Amino acid sequence: MDISVVIPLFSEEESLGELSEWIVKVMTEHKFSYEIIFVDDGSKDKSWNVIEELTSKNENIKGIKFRRNYGKSAALNCGFQEALGDVVITMDSDLQDSPDEIPELYRMIKEDGFDLVSGWKKKRYDPISKTLPTKLFNWAARRMSKIKLHDFNCGLKAYRNDVVKCIEVYGEMHRYIPVIAKWAGFTKIGEKVVIHRERKFGKTKFGFSRFINGPLDLMSISFVGKFGKRPMHFFGLWGTFLFLAGFIIAAYLAYAKIVFASYKMTERPLFFFGLLCMIIGAQMFLTGFIAEMVSRNSTERNIYLIEKKLGIS
Repeated sequence: MDISVVIPLFSEEESLGELSEWIVKVMTEHKFSYEIIFVDDGSKDKSWNVIEELTSKNENIKGIKFRRNYGKSAALNCGFQEALGDVVITMDSDLQDSPDEIPELYRMIKEDGFDLVSGWKKKRYDPISKTLPTKLFNWAARRMSKIKLHDFNCGLKAYRNDVVKCIEVYGEMHRYIPVIAKWAGFTKIGEKVVIHRERKFGKTKFGFSRFINGPLDLMSISFVGKFGKRPMHFFGLWGTFLFLAGFIIAAYLAYAKIVFASYKMTERPLFFFGLLCMIIGAQMFLTGFIAEMVSRNSTERNIYLIEKKLGIS
């Protein structure tokens, strides 16, 4: 199969028929073998009824329905598990992403050899309440990940199939799939300017919680990617540094007390700062030690992503 199109959705019944017709038209014109996987993330409207009708008319259209709303990341993760196409395309269900971009995204994966191609909505039709936070998140993601993308959160992306099979998307991590892919070893990441259309039906699902969840998820990805299998390298390093800093302060104050008998070291703010450094340092070191024990006793401690084998069955 050439292409799997994975579409997560939440209460988008008005747009599904038009979107599926548009995708089928593009696939037919370019003679792609394909499947369309709609993942209904606990919709409150009649989205699932529409999907059932679409699947009855076209065997290439498939559906997954969650019992309740789990979030876009969960919907994408389930869609990735079921995808059979050599190239997996993701897009939003609100008709703001154009299926006409699919052939070029497919070509960039198959011919240019990219592992992942992310869309860049250079001209957006979203309110400033959505575009401003997006720009801030993209700036922070570029700085932390060293991946030169303008729009990490664009729903329109293309992947080689083995990329989506090797990554796990959970929580609100869908915003940073390129970062997850990079930590998994897929480093050839490209970008394509894509058309962004005005929303035709319904309302945006963008909420205030993204202001909080976005930075927290980025920090989580960065930390787990670097120290997931060696937590002591982080906690042990900083714990040792803080403990030594506190010890040096305590030694200095003790020396001053011996040399100057009238010196009241416990009344100085430096005494409490040194004590705090020693306590936090010891706690961080112990945290790293416990995390290391948990990591080394995990059933997944020696699971690594292997790309190829030669002469080994």
